[in-house]
Amino acid sequence: MATVINPRGQQYVDLLDRVWGERRGLVGWLTTTDHKRIGIMYFFTALAFFGAGGVEALLIRTQLFGPHGHVLSPAAYDQVFTMHGITMIFLFVIPMTTGAFGNYLLPLMIGARDMAFPRMNALSYWIYLASGIFIYIALAQGHAPNAGWFDYVPLASKTYNPSINIDFYGWGLIFNGISSTAASINFIVTIFKLRAPGMSLNRMPLFCYAFLAVSFALLFALPSLSVACLFLELDRQLGFHFYDASHGGNPLLWQNLFWIFGHPEVYIIILPAFGIATSIIPAFSHRKMVFFPLVALAEILVAFLGFGVWVHHMFTVGYATVTTIYFAAASLIIVIPSAIQLFAWITTIMTGTPQFKTPMLFIIGFIVFFIIGGLSGVTLAAIPFDQQVHDSYYVIAHFHFVIFGAAVFPILGGMYFWFPKVTGKLYHEGVGKLSFWATFVGTLVTFFPMHILGLMGMVRRNYTYPPGLGFSTLNALETVAAYVLAAGLLMIVLNLAISYFKGPAAGNDPFEGDTLEWSTGSPPPPYNYAVIPTVTSPYPMWDKQDRELDNKRLERGEGVLALGHRTPGTTVQDARLDEILNMPPHSIWPPVTALGLAGIFAMLLLGHLFIAAGFAAVIALTLIGWHHHGVQP
Repeated sequence: MATVINPRGQQYVDLLDRVWGERRGLVGWLTTTDHKRIGIMYFFTALAFFGAGGVEALLIRTQLFGPHGHVLSPAAYDQVFTMHGITMIFLFVIPMTTGAFGNYLLPLMIGARDMAFPRMNALSYWIYLASGIFIYIALAQGHAPNAGWFDYVPLASKTYNPSINIDFYGWGLIFNGISSTAASINFIVTIFKLRAPGMSLNRMPLFCYAFLAVSFALLFALPSLSVACLFLELDRQLGFHFYDASHGGNPLLWQNLFWIFGHPEVYIIILPAFGIATSIIPAFSHRKMVFFPLVALAEILVAFLGFGVWVHHMFTVGYATVTTIYFAAASLIIVIPSAIQLFAWITTIMTGTPQFKTPMLFIIGFIVFFIIGGLSGVTLAAIPFDQQVHDSYYVIAHFHFVIFGAAVFPILGGMYFWFPKVTGKLYHEGVGKLSFWATFVGTLVTFFPMHILGLMGMVRRNYTYPPGLGFSTLNALETVAAYVLAAGLLMIVLNLAISYFKGPAAGNDPFEGDTLEWSTGSPPPPYNYAVIPTVTSPYPMWDKQDRELDNKRLERGEGVLALGHRTPGTTVQDARLDEILNMPPHSIWPPVTALGLAGIFAMLLLGHLFIAAGFAAVIALTLIGWHHHGVQP
């Protein structure tokens, strides 16, 4: 039911509309600093890259439908499977979770009016878009990265890969990493300093704990990848020898640097999915999350322990047994915080009164796939077994159950769950359930047989296979299932697109959610909340007296902060009111700065170092303009 606002309260709302209102049209979207608009831009950009990565996956599966496939040449296959991995990991999952879901929902969940650094938030989006275009220009030119998403040397060295393919990878990922770093800093400061008064750390939603853990993990993991790529480009373009064994370098340096990033990256991808699950399960189970403090601690521990398992990917390189045993033990220990969360989710569902609507079905699918992927992951922690199945389709099966089944299914469930909040419309429930079953069955049948193929000896990254090895039937089944999966995903998109135009009105809280975003309008107004919300528990929407108090405060003008573009800042631990912060409005400088950065990386790619320095000077000028046009009082 919509909130009735009396005339005095309406005056404050009208003033907030004038102060926080965004520019209209294309200029408004180009210059926006509104976290919700930025989240929507992240969403559609990531969705476009997801479509591209999906097409690449279907090309791979079609190529492998039978022996001696001719859909792709060997060179084209190398580029397509590499771009598929890069796209899904760097251009879809992380931007979709942190960029789209995190940007849109996190300030709403903590009762803030925007992110801590709105212009830096916009900059992170424009850098993400520019870096994605930068990488995909390589594919359009036929010079896409072609050494796998892990880009192992010496295959990626100038000697064995002299074309520009790998340079798109090296500079493109450094470019993309700037976006993720800026976003991570923004999330950390926003979570610590902009929570509504009363939202102490023990009352913060579990969704926010997941994103806090992800943000810290990204800050510590990305430098390793950036340094690895920088060393690679110095080797390739300036003749250095970081990875050249013949000149005193070490190819394993790349693997260590990459996997110090790469294995935490797996948890960086899946932790937001945990956060989405902990938002959907209480709403549809109609009860509070079991073991709330333990689940919050487990989310933090997953990110922390993820940094101790990187050699898990290097059991075949010849390290001493004592070294590999340590990392095998760490790989087993990280199961504990994951199991805590799994137990809490299942117990919450079983002890509540669950309602299996579409978002909840996707979370059930997520739990099933997370168990399958987790169990196969435990087997890979056993060193002798890992050495036998290394680089086989068994590893592909494990990876996709974790990354697609366990990470993407909550994204799909979250799309349905928060669709009414973002659009004000309800989706079609029947089509939603049908899309779940098509996606679930397609995922299960596409990836589960890969375990068997791996145990039979099918090696990954090969563009074809000969007949007579027993691979044909399972590969054909996987390819058919991949198209079923694609049909399920297409159903989701069509359901939400049609519902946006023809769906019934949703109201503010159609699912009886427990977090603050359900207390504001659908879609939320530019200022998010007319009054900064009252928070006295981790489930503020189920504290009806607090929401009634907010309505009375609006009538009195308390906590409105209407006289300026402002939001409250609070203390880190207890969220006591600390200061009132002036927030910057719309700005042209973020897209201009991102364009300048794109110029730098384009010139570095082409080896024009002096022109790259010229673009750096242009960026320095834009930063002067950026800081000259400060926040509004």
